[in-house]
Amino acid sequence: MLKVLIIDDQLAVRTALEVLFDVNGIPTIACSTPAEALRLITTEDIGAVVQDMNFTVAETSGREGTELFFAIRALDADLPVLLMTAFTSLEAAVALVKQGAADYLAKPWEDDKVVATVKNLMALRALHQENTFLRARGQRTRRELAQRYDLRGLVYTSDAIGEVVRLSVNIAASDAPVLITGPNGSGKEKIAEIVQANSRRRDKPFVRVNVGAVPDNLFEAELFGAEPGAYTGANKLRIGRFESAHGGTLFLDELGTLPFAAQAKLLRVLQSGEYERLGSSTTRKADVRVISATNLDLQRAIAAGTFREDLYFRLHVIELFVPPLAERPEDIMPLAEHFLQMYAARENKVSLRLSKEAVTALQNHEWPGNVRELQNRVQRAVLVALGDAVTANDLGIVDSSSSRPRKAGLPSAPTREAVSDRTDPFESERAGIEEALNLAQGVISKAAAALGMSRQSLYRRMERLGLTIERRVG
Repeated sequence: MLKVLIIDDQLAVRTALEVLFDVNGIPTIACSTPAEALRLITTEDIGAVVQDMNFTVAETSGREGTELFFAIRALDADLPVLLMTAFTSLEAAVALVKQGAADYLAKPWEDDKVVATVKNLMALRALHQENTFLRARGQRTRRELAQRYDLRGLVYTSDAIGEVVRLSVNIAASDAPVLITGPNGSGKEKIAEIVQANSRRRDKPFVRVNVGAVPDNLFEAELFGAEPGAYTGANKLRIGRFESAHGGTLFLDELGTLPFAAQAKLLRVLQSGEYERLGSSTTRKADVRVISATNLDLQRAIAAGTFREDLYFRLHVIELFVPPLAERPEDIMPLAEHFLQMYAARENKVSLRLSKEAVTALQNHEWPGNVRELQNRVQRAVLVALGDAVTANDLGIVDSSSSRPRKAGLPSAPTREAVSDRTDPFESERAGIEEALNLAQGVISKAAAALGMSRQSLYRRMERLGLTIERRVG
């Protein structure tokens, strides 16, 4: 149990404070000298210190109290210290508050004020200890996971991603389909890599399909293959992705954009493990584990009649939700530092560092584009930075305290409150695309490149989300 350490050379003062705290349910321990106080701090569970500023009769300058305060800080920099001072050493006490002391109270003290102050300090100390414990436990858990499993270089600090990682490695050994949900750019593909890397199929093919980038009329050939002459322009045998992934894992990214007609054929493969190449009647077997990812609210798509409910339940055996970056701010700076080191090394700018201004901008930004936006902004900053310190301007982040400029014909980005309160990946995806369009000034090719997708995929998403760009003439 945390105790208050009372340090005063006068027995009457020590006794009065001990009685006062005891009556108010605050455990205490007391001593009369700085040397004994420092020993107790190393041997007892101290939650706060109440110390005098002078410990010898002839001394009134506060020098002894000042020396003791800095000695305590050297032992435990976070231990709160409340100074008790007479008028003669008031100046020294005020100076120590500027140096980090919790507060000072004049003698004779007001009982209610002393008790209230000490209770607050004890509560803060308890909270600090709990947070320290949780951080240490989180660090230990991350180290243990990284030592035991292949996390594919994932950089994270937050408990939210830690839980996703824990679930990912726990279900990796199964062959059950996995559906990874979350907003665009949040890191769903990295989670898919972790599942595959720790599965029994880790040494087998890992085939990725960006569903949103495949033209509608080529889905069947892309997934199942095609014989020569099966369609116009098919001059040679085309091996499908299921065939390429045989024995391994197939990752279907942007699953929500899968055309309705192709959904029935995908469902058949998942149910029976059988398929035919386009233009062939020969039935083939697919020994494939399917991992899919989407930022679309599939329940909403089912209600709208654009996604099959039976396919959803076939894919939704295990769901892993990757939260947006705005909901896990602890990950912002570790990711930013990681990307900075990576791109700085590539560009031979290893002396680059983030300025305080850049750190503040990163922490205050809304991140509608999530981890992908963070990565792109840091890469940009490395390329354009002129000195050794990356600035907010290098990152392309405007002052978050001012209103974001609105482009003509383009929707404005959401507020921080809107991002943090949102739980629907559909809305988060919309916000990310709106932001990319704003930054690209409506140029689709630039916005698509920033989002890491094809122009066709971006047009398809915009159509589904009801986003349009107003064209103005003159």
